[in-house]
Amino acid sequence: MAASADHVKALVRAHAEGDEDAFYSVALQLAAKSARQGHNLLAAELRDLVDEARAQPTRKQGPTLVVQPRGELAELVSASYPDIHLADMTLAEAVQEQLQRVLHEQRQRERLENHGFAPIYRLLLVGPPGTGKSMSAAVLARELSLPLFTVRLDGLISRFMGQTASKLRLVFDTAAKSRAVYLFDEFDAIGAERRIEGDVGEARRILNSFLLFLDEARPESLLVAATNHAGILDNALFRRFDAVITYDVPSAEQATEVLRRRLASMNTKRVDWSRLADHVGGLSHAELVRAAEAAAKDAILTGHAQLSSSALMAALGARRATRNG
Repeated sequence: MAASADHVKALVRAHAEGDEDAFYSVALQLAAKSARQGHNLLAAELRDLVDEARAQPTRKQGPTLVVQPRGELAELVSASYPDIHLADMTLAEAVQEQLQRVLHEQRQRERLENHGFAPIYRLLLVGPPGTGKSMSAAVLARELSLPLFTVRLDGLISRFMGQTASKLRLVFDTAAKSRAVYLFDEFDAIGAERRIEGDVGEARRILNSFLLFLDEARPESLLVAATNHAGILDNALFRRFDAVITYDVPSAEQATEVLRRRLASMNTKRVDWSRLADHVGGLSHAELVRAAEAAAKDAILTGHAQLSSSALMAALGARRATRNG
């Protein structure tokens, strides 16, 4: 029994979107069609396969593997396959909701495009260092089972002086053909009117080229720009992005959650989490994680069975002193 073209397309579409329920539903439709055509053995086998698959524990779906960048592209981007989910991050509710919206539109992009609309695919992430911007790009890649291609713009400019615009064109051409999340890290390297000392004209040409490429980009991939210095970005940039997501250092409650998550493997019964509220203010997510790791490693290496409040507060103080120093 040959599956109908509609069934085949529906199976492929459900698989591509990671929609298991839709995939199984189509498979059962095929089983029913087989039974109507008298192929009872095949119908029974299909139903059994669906039942077995549904009974299996949920497996984490890995990212869609692609060939590592080669040739010129290998000099411009680094490829990775993140393994972090949105649920693993501690973010402000507004940021969580915006990222969820991006994921929802991307997962339903075919439905949107069938009605003449494009999903959100050009994102600008702004906020202090260590607040989760680059990690959010990794989360988008993981949740959508896509590779993450990171473009280090500061290195690209310094390494390919005079060729930066053509190199950017290569990145955007690749994004149009190879679906992935493309992270333009340290975006202020081209978003501000400077950076190339003694050659403001070149900086302007690079920025204008980027704006043109961004305008021409199609929603095959996600284009994510991240910057720690939104205040120095050219105003023309903000209008080019479908969404601008603002990050900030975590609140005391969020900071405590960051610490708890990182110390989940430790014995923290002696930690008075309420006492930490006065010691986490102003620290970024990354700084909190490093402080938690330092306290945990000290406890492990000194043979202490439990992590104490005082040890954790000392680590937080040391991290703050390092930043201020």
